[in-house]
Amino acid sequence: MMLPILRRFGGLLLGAALAACQSGESETLLSGEVQGTSYHIKMVLDGLQVNQAELKQAIDAAYNDIDLKLSNYREDSEISRINREATTDWLAVSPEIAELVDIARQVHDKTEGCYDLTIKPLFDLWGFSRHQNRVPTDAEIAAVLPHIGMDKLEVDVPGHRLRKKDPALRIDLSSIAQGYTVGRVAGLLEAKGIRNYLVEVGGEMQVKGRKANGNPWRVAVEKPTPYTREVERILDIHQTTGTAIMTSGTYRNFFKDKGKAYSHIIDPKTGRPVDHHLLSTTLLHPDPTWADAWSTALLCLGEQKGYAVAEQEGLKALLIYGENGELKERFTPAFGAEMASPPPAGPAIEPH
Repeated sequence: MMLPILRRFGGLLLGAALAACQSGESETLLSGEVQGTSYHIKMVLDGLQVNQAELKQAIDAAYNDIDLKLSNYREDSEISRINREATTDWLAVSPEIAELVDIARQVHDKTEGCYDLTIKPLFDLWGFSRHQNRVPTDAEIAAVLPHIGMDKLEVDVPGHRLRKKDPALRIDLSSIAQGYTVGRVAGLLEAKGIRNYLVEVGGEMQVKGRKANGNPWRVAVEKPTPYTREVERILDIHQTTGTAIMTSGTYRNFFKDKGKAYSHIIDPKTGRPVDHHLLSTTLLHPDPTWADAWSTALLCLGEQKGYAVAEQEGLKALLIYGENGELKERFTPAFGAEMASPPPAGPAIEPH
């Protein structure tokens, strides 16, 4: 399922990840369903007295707050209200929105503009917002393109304000909101003194510390094939200070028209879905919000430019692309420490 604020397709296999954690001493599991998606948390309490009912209540409240601010699927959300404001005046926004736009602007500037929050009109035009896909005409795309571009959006982070230079500008935060959500939930655990955990929201994760038996957390990356759920590779997370693991892919949310596949990853310069061979990107980063933005940005750039940018920025990135009918992997030097062998042949790890 998909959280209404999100458009995430492709990622980490939750069942595989949790199954990989089942050994030796056990962790405390907390899970739930909120706003159309699910979350699963594994915690090593180490004797901490944690009221799990109160923690779950706090997590549910955080979800509701995020949804009310960031959801493009709710007419009463803050971002929907901002999108309806046809003005070039400064608009007061919540600190979260100002922060997310600021992070997105920095990633945008480092990716030749490929990562862009203002593509919502294009996303709507291609029918990805409501799963009513169609190929728009050249004229329709040409009419929308002048209203796309992060250069038309100003942010005042300390003042919690946005200004649209083009009153028709519309913003979609789904490519960064899931990372923010993961980080917010992890923060609730940290506030309780929990230092060893795995937080999963809709297939995206943040881990810290170790499992109860002292072993590293292990996370399964999904094979980027559209009609199966298989493990491509299992990652051993050796560092213990905390890292987010975010994956973006083109292989879940797409449609075909006259034999051609159209991905939901849209190039803001052309107004059309990307047309390269990169199928998924997995990012490890200390901050889940940045990891979320970067995973989408590299996926937009493609296997060549995406790798070059990831290497230049020192990112821990795994890129999986198609070549001559086969899946190929390429990972940056910074990612190497987390690489584990591909999963052994045999029965698939049981689903969650």
